[in-house]
Amino acid sequence: MEEIKLRQIDWEKTGYKLKLLRNDNLNLRRYVCWWLSKNQFDDRHLCYDYKCEDCIFEMDQNISQAELGAVMSTGSVANWETGRTPIDVENLMFYCKLCGVEAEDIIVYKD
Repeated sequence: MEEIKLRQIDWEKTGYKLKLLRNDNLNLRRYVCWWLSKNQFDDRHLCYDYKCEDCIFEMDQNISQAELGAVMSTGSVANWETGRTPIDVENLMFYCKLCGVEAEDIIVYKD
């Protein structure tokens, strides 16, 4: 039998990958825009009939940490992205679902 070793997660590098996804993931942008519009978060997000393909929201704009935090019901996005605090499993799985990626694509292990 092969020995299996515990691998530690590099939360700073993992957080950086979360930040990259927040800044450049069309699935996440569309969901956040739709969610903010549905929940009347602000006037910037005005979805008509929730057709993301016809969205008037500028898809090349970044989602702010506050906008993502509102969707995820947390104020910890900045802490995750800087590696100050690790993202918990539930939020990691939710984040992955929103982005359409697997957790293993985000997690970075220490060497």
